[in-house]
Amino acid sequence: MGYVIAFMVLPIAIIATYSFFQRGQYGGIVYSLTLDNFARALDSLYVGILGTSVALSSTVTLLALLIGFPTALAITKLRPQHQNIALVLVILPFWTNFLIRTYAWIVLLSSEGLLNQGLLGLGIISDPLALLYTPGAVVMGLLYAYLPLMVLPIYAALSRIDPSLREAAIDLGASRFTAIRQVVFPLAIPGTLVGCVFVFVPSVGNFIVPELLGGGKTVMVGNLIRDQFLKARDWPFGSVLAIAMVVMLVLLFALQARITKRVLGQG
Repeated sequence: MGYVIAFMVLPIAIIATYSFFQRGQYGGIVYSLTLDNFARALDSLYVGILGTSVALSSTVTLLALLIGFPTALAITKLRPQHQNIALVLVILPFWTNFLIRTYAWIVLLSSEGLLNQGLLGLGIISDPLALLYTPGAVVMGLLYAYLPLMVLPIYAALSRIDPSLREAAIDLGASRFTAIRQVVFPLAIPGTLVGCVFVFVPSVGNFIVPELLGGGKTVMVGNLIRDQFLKARDWPFGSVLAIAMVVMLVLLFALQARITKRVLGQG
C-alpha cells in the first residue's frame, strides 16, 4: 500500500492539482485557480489527436489479438520443455533496449532498407515503397513492441483449460475450429481481456514509436503530453491531458473487470 501511495496516488494527486492552475509566463506554475485548461482540452485539435491515438492503439490491439491467440494456442500444444523454450523466445525482444529495437525498424522500413531492397531485388516493385513515417509504420512498431504482452496472458489462460473439454466437443461432432471458437475461446476471455489491456494501455501513451517511425507526422496523445511538459513548458495543460488519460484507462480497467466477472459467472 505504501508503494502504491508513493508512486501512483501522490503523483496523480500532484498532476490533478496542477491542472487547476495557470501556466507562468516563462513556464512553471502560477497558483491562480482556473478551468481554462479543461476547456482548452476540448478543442477539436486535441480531441482529434486523442481519437487518432485510440484508433491506432485499437488497431494494434486487434492485430496483436489475431496474432497472439493462435501463437499462444500453438505453444500450449507443445511438450512442456518446448513450451518453456517458446516462451523464452516470445519475451526475448524485451532483453534488448526498446529504443534500439525501434531504430532497427527504421533500417527495415526506409527507402534504402532491407525490405524495400529485397522487393526491388526480386522485381516485385520498381520504386521503393513509402513504408517509413506513416501511420502503418507506427502500428507495426507498436505491434512488434507489445505483442508479447498479448501472448503471455492468453497462454496463461489457455494452459488452465482442461484439454478434455475440447476433446469432448470434437467427439460430439464439432470441427477443430468450432471447438476453439465455442469452447476454448470463451474460457480464455479473461486472459484475452488482460492481454488487450496490456497492449492498448502502453500503446495509447507511447511517444517514442510515433516520433521515430512516424517522423512526427503521426502525433499521439503521448507525444502531446511530452511536448506540453518538456517543450511548451505548459504544465497545467499537460496535467489536464494526463488526467484525461488516467480517467480513460481507469474506465477501461473497470470495463475489463466487469466483463471478466460476467464471464466467470460472478455477477
